[in-house]
Amino acid sequence: MTEVSAGTLAEMLDERQHLLEIALWMFGSESTADRIVQETYRRWYALDDDERADIAVPRAWLTRVAGGICLELLASGPTALPESAALPPRRRPAMLPAYQQATSDRAMLVRHDHVARRFAAACDLGDTAALRAVLAADAIVVSDGGGKLRAPVRPTYGADAVARFVTSLLAGRPGTEVAVESVNGRTGLVLRQAGRAVAVAGVSVAGAEITAVWIVLNPDKLQRWHRP
Repeated sequence: MTEVSAGTLAEMLDERQHLLEIALWMFGSESTADRIVQETYRRWYALDDDERADIAVPRAWLTRVAGGICLELLASGPTALPESAALPPRRRPAMLPAYQQATSDRAMLVRHDHVARRFAAACDLGDTAALRAVLAADAIVVSDGGGKLRAPVRPTYGADAVARFVTSLLAGRPGTEVAVESVNGRTGLVLRQAGRAVAVAGVSVAGAEITAVWIVLNPDKLQRWHRP
């Protein structure tokens, strides 16, 4: 069995959890989320070796593909996915001692928290340049208006476009409080006006940059985020 370092294994496990959170964020169904992740990896393994070698940041590629699948399902329904996506066999990595796994997980959560708080500070200031600085060049933003609010159905690509989108979202909501809170178990943002949540944002992080911003605008999904 091939030995895998603590950092490598932790990244692999974190990557899958990251993709699951994307799907859960959009659909709230664990079974649908699992099928989305399987389909994402199926598309990865459908690439040939040269195509995979050309992808500089696999995690960012997987994030974009998972987001795209979510959008496909929003248009056509979960039955558009196969019940089970057959993946090529993968070598199972050696499991780490619990204390090593916990240390790696904490390190990734700390890194995520640091980057997310930089993003939140830029949002609070409405600083487009600061937002651009914390975003990966190929970052995306996806929002779900749920048919109730005007929100883009398709994702917005590129750091400049994402920064402008987030700035415009904030600029259109005077008196909005930007709060740093736990979103799906990781540091995210909640935007409120007079205690009522108007948006919740989760972020995906790779290294010191944000690769994706996931924004919920659907009022039905925001009720539990309201505060007195």
